[in-house]
Amino acid sequence: MAESYDVIVIGSGAGGGTLVNRLAPSGKRILLLERGDWLPREPQNWLAQDVFVDGRYVSPDTWYDAKGKPFQPQVHYFVGGATKLYGAALYRLRAEDFGELRHHDGVSPAWPISYDEMEPYYTQAEQLYQVHGARGEDPTEPPASAPYPFPAVSHEPRIQQLSDDLAAAGYHPFHAPCGIMLDEGNMPYSRCVRCPDCDGFPCLVHAKADAEVLAVRPALEHPNVTLLRNAEVVSLGTNPAGTTVTELMVNRDGEQETFAADIVVAACGAANTAKLLLSSVSDKHPNGLANGSDQVGRNFMFHDSTAVLALSREENPTIFQKTLGLNDFYFAGDEFDYPLGNIQMVGKSQAPMFRGEKPGETKLAPEWTLERVARHAVDFWLSTEDLPGPDNRVTVDPDGKVTLSYTETNATARKQMYGKLKSMLGHLGMHSDHLFTKHAYLKTDIPVAGCAHQAGTCRFGSDPASSALDVNCKAHELDNLYVADTSIFPSIGAVNPALTAMANALRVGDHVLERIGAGPTQ
Repeated sequence: MAESYDVIVIGSGAGGGTLVNRLAPSGKRILLLERGDWLPREPQNWLAQDVFVDGRYVSPDTWYDAKGKPFQPQVHYFVGGATKLYGAALYRLRAEDFGELRHHDGVSPAWPISYDEMEPYYTQAEQLYQVHGARGEDPTEPPASAPYPFPAVSHEPRIQQLSDDLAAAGYHPFHAPCGIMLDEGNMPYSRCVRCPDCDGFPCLVHAKADAEVLAVRPALEHPNVTLLRNAEVVSLGTNPAGTTVTELMVNRDGEQETFAADIVVAACGAANTAKLLLSSVSDKHPNGLANGSDQVGRNFMFHDSTAVLALSREENPTIFQKTLGLNDFYFAGDEFDYPLGNIQMVGKSQAPMFRGEKPGETKLAPEWTLERVARHAVDFWLSTEDLPGPDNRVTVDPDGKVTLSYTETNATARKQMYGKLKSMLGHLGMHSDHLFTKHAYLKTDIPVAGCAHQAGTCRFGSDPASSALDVNCKAHELDNLYVADTSIFPSIGAVNPALTAMANALRVGDHVLERIGAGPTQ
């Protein structure tokens, strides 16, 4: 007989880890299942060669594109999920992102809830994940019911000069919201040391505001919470009527185990949550669980993102670079009457990151050595909203093979924003003819292999005909199945989705607490 719990949560990242943290004080029996293990704490955590060139922490998975070509997705299966290696840029979606927005290449659909409904949970998520920031600098920022819990991370001199230059040119640069455990006023006692190995690296000293450190570990201090690692849920079984999930089939350390719970929450990430539901086939659910609308797996989004490297005329000795953002083109700007997206800094380039990259091998050589490039590099991340499309989708074969079919959307806006940044370089102390796409974050010619910021596949909504989940993120067709990760997103906006996943997990957590008779914990 399957071991039974009050709640089982599948996945320990931004969604699942945050949800378990919210449920933990309830006293209810909670099981957290994570297919990976603890990410090892080792010197290689902070070595660019190991992390970016050798892909030491990329988990071994094989997916296929629409043409059947296999690729290795850049996924990370660890306690804490993708947050273990994220950049900790914790932005709120703009208030307008919750409504319908028209883009150059199509429409970004409205959410079934308003920004005002999500706002209290954004505030709670910022507090839980210790976000540093400054209200009032970004003219696109939505209303907030509280200040950031910690002051903005200061700019180092070269980035402060960039901020000043942007402001002088009439733009509105702001201090990027950042989830790090930094105390600049008392650095001898600060957990974060402002090292160069943050964005895309695991944090060796646990100073990054990731789901393992700030959500899962505190939850495990409650005796009613159990974590099982190396436990991959391969399918969900239901009662004969097909209305309730009654069994979770789990592969743990090579052994098959079964578990049961009054409430089951999938939080495996957009692709893997879809895979789990599509793999859970039965007579009552021949196309997979929660899929009566044929929406599961569809509307995959991951941002039209471009990491670019500009060469500063002066050296850029910045160590912790990811402190600045710019949203002047988020909705429109200058000659553009459609949204372009977000510009932010990414982690500072290091010479080992360029091994095998074409700009370092051709365009910049021999005048620019890789070491010289790294010394002069100023690194930007351009993010344009990816529009949901029904044919951008995850499908699963009977043998479990995952296919990710994707065609780029909103390419015009992405190209316009790249051109806009390039046109600004001469005014920002950069070489105006030196702006190069940076591939250190994506060592593949298949864009979706990056998997960062993946969303969609199990959208929530009020109409069961066009969504998989209701407004509480419960499957329309099942009494006890919820989803609490980025797969619920009807649209993705143009800023990093992690904080929205965290906030929504807290919102779903309060609903689950009320349902199991525990009441909200805050």
